[in-house]
Amino acid sequence: MSSEFKGAIQKWAEENQVSDVCSVRDYLDDSGKEPFDPPVIAVVYFDGELLEAISGYNNEELEQSFSSLLAAHGFWYERDTGSTALVLPDEDSDYSAYAEYFHWKWVCSLVEEDVADVYEELYRHFEGRPDDLYNLHWREYEIILARLFQAQGFDVELGKGRGDEGVDIRLIKRDPIGDLVTLVQAKKYAKSNKIDQSKVAALYGVQKSENASSSIFVTTSTYAPVAKRFAARELVEGELFLADSTHVANWCSLASNGIIKDKSLLVSPAHVRSLLASIGEKRDPRLVHASFGYNSTHNEFALVVKESKYAALLMPIPRKTISDDGYGQRGFEVPYFDHDLPHLNAESVVRVRRKNRDGEVTYWSGERLYSVWDGEPCLFDYYD
Repeated sequence: MSSEFKGAIQKWAEENQVSDVCSVRDYLDDSGKEPFDPPVIAVVYFDGELLEAISGYNNEELEQSFSSLLAAHGFWYERDTGSTALVLPDEDSDYSAYAEYFHWKWVCSLVEEDVADVYEELYRHFEGRPDDLYNLHWREYEIILARLFQAQGFDVELGKGRGDEGVDIRLIKRDPIGDLVTLVQAKKYAKSNKIDQSKVAALYGVQKSENASSSIFVTTSTYAPVAKRFAARELVEGELFLADSTHVANWCSLASNGIIKDKSLLVSPAHVRSLLASIGEKRDPRLVHASFGYNSTHNEFALVVKESKYAALLMPIPRKTISDDGYGQRGFEVPYFDHDLPHLNAESVVRVRRKNRDGEVTYWSGERLYSVWDGEPCLFDYYD
């Protein structure tokens, strides 16, 4: 969402004296979900007089004024919830620039420690568009590389980013005889800014001074011939490896395929049966619950099949009614532990963002907020 459009919404709200009941946010900040087609330009929150106008209860002129404002920017709105609306581009217009922009913002949001291990799209993007690596912030570039090496089985130590003395990442292969350490230097340079011999020689010098087994120089640029000749020297070859965005694209392919394979294993019948058997019908931090509804109460249960610090994979679990009002409209329900679960597969897994605030863990899917089930039956109420 451009600052110009956000400013236009705020100005309109002030002029119509609804600024206290009208606000606007980016869709990504609001939901964390991958953009869809057509992309959501913004999410508008409303209440009071503006809610009544948009709901058609009062002040038709206010709703028309709001619609006209959006139309002037090539947008229209669609109700999302009782108090929100999604701002969308005109479907007859060329909105490819918006789609590309919001997809890129979403990709960048995934460049976060321990998130990429459940989002194969992050790696798929750079596998197909390696030149976009240059558009990352230099720290995001280092994080991407660290996660790629982690996906290859290395223990990874990501440097602090500044004052790293020429080493951005350390890769460690554990060995009973002695750990093997590889030093990595990352340079996010423009294509025209070729890496010269002095830079690769400096990394090789650090490698020797630390007695590391090897080193890798990675760049978004290319290497000057003199740098390549240095790496090909008899005493250097095999210890110093020069990588560019083509190599990174290949690493992305390996990583994304690994995530997909991992996800398939996690939802295999044997793995799911094992998880459910270990949980039983008791409270367990791997069993989560979400309650939702507008003028009604619905429940969803899910099993955490994989999680890291900032992300997780949830598998939906069926519900079982244990008591109701005789009509099935109000009562209590619990998760249903059917160990066969024939309906579950990789497509049923939901990716969520994980947060830990003072020891309380929650999972946000973009539509539902899950927390650990307390083991007590949950109320459902379908009466409006």
